[in-house]
Amino acid sequence: MSESRPGSPIRPTHPMVLAVGGYLATRLIGLLVLAVAAAATGEDGLHRLKGRWDSVWYVRIAEHGYGYETTLPNGDVHSDLAFFPLLPALERGLSAVLPVDADTAGLLVSWTAGVLAAWGVYRCGAHAFGTRAGVVLAVLWGVYPTAFVQSMAYTETLFTALAAWSLYAVLRGRWILAGVLCAAAGLTRPTAVALIAALGITALVTLVRDRRLPPRTVIGVLIAPLGWLGYVGYVGVREGRPTAYFDVQADWGNSVDGGVALARFIIGLPWPAALGLSAALALLGGLVALCVRQRQPLPLLVYTVGVVFVSLVGAAYFGSRPRLMMPAFGLLLPPAVALARARTRSVVPVVAGLALASAAYGALTLLGSGPP
Repeated sequence: MSESRPGSPIRPTHPMVLAVGGYLATRLIGLLVLAVAAAATGEDGLHRLKGRWDSVWYVRIAEHGYGYETTLPNGDVHSDLAFFPLLPALERGLSAVLPVDADTAGLLVSWTAGVLAAWGVYRCGAHAFGTRAGVVLAVLWGVYPTAFVQSMAYTETLFTALAAWSLYAVLRGRWILAGVLCAAAGLTRPTAVALIAALGITALVTLVRDRRLPPRTVIGVLIAPLGWLGYVGYVGVREGRPTAYFDVQADWGNSVDGGVALARFIIGLPWPAALGLSAALALLGGLVALCVRQRQPLPLLVYTVGVVFVSLVGAAYFGSRPRLMMPAFGLLLPPAVALARARTRSVVPVVAGLALASAAYGALTLLGSGPP
């Protein structure tokens, strides 16, 4: 609640403030739990947020440009060309104008983008199912199991912000803006193919339905893939072969295999773990089915299914797959709508419990040895 001056009527807090404020509260809980756990174990929690794993690669690109690669003991070659350029470009720009180094600039970008992402997620949810559902959706995105990555100098928040606002622009009929934001997302993560598909399929359905497309829709659809195609093309020209980007990803173990690697991983597990993981995947499939039955707006639905699909059909390290799916915030719409129908006094304890569980899992993962 807010009050402008004595004697003025009390007005409810704006839903956007609740959405972003609730999201920030979840991230603050995550940081506090990490700080306590780091102090208890003698680890540097801040370093884990900005100076480990993929963050190191982005900072190296920001400081020195592309061209670094390393050879692992097994002979695999990892090149920095696997990483898209927008985040390191922003890190480089911020560190040039602010008294911070590139890795701290990465945190500033990630945290700012997280706020913008929560705002965009709220807008999409509110447009589709009402303001209360939008508020709950933004907060649920902040308690996603791997939401601790939203506090790291990674690309997830930047990509989700661009994707959410691009989808919202489509929902509002602002196709040129949607295309520009999609192009920027295409300079951020390879998952942008799901966003490009969402815009393209929505335009195609509009063409079939109306037998025409407004010029602004055509322009937006043509702009949408330029970022992704531009970077893939850049790698191809740099390396002298059109498939170079995909070859680089294959060297990292991220080739597209249609889910074969995932199936082999499950088969190789002890049967209790394999059964549990299979149940989790079945739950994910059920959640996708709920999204379809919920009749989510077409661009949001295509984007959500696309992100999940891309995250499962690659041969990537299994532990990264939940993180790769995190931008698919549409998966959270069925529980968000259900919670939006409940009383606030019932919703708050549920969300608080999820926030604590997410924070504990985040601290455990960040202070462990492996990448998120």
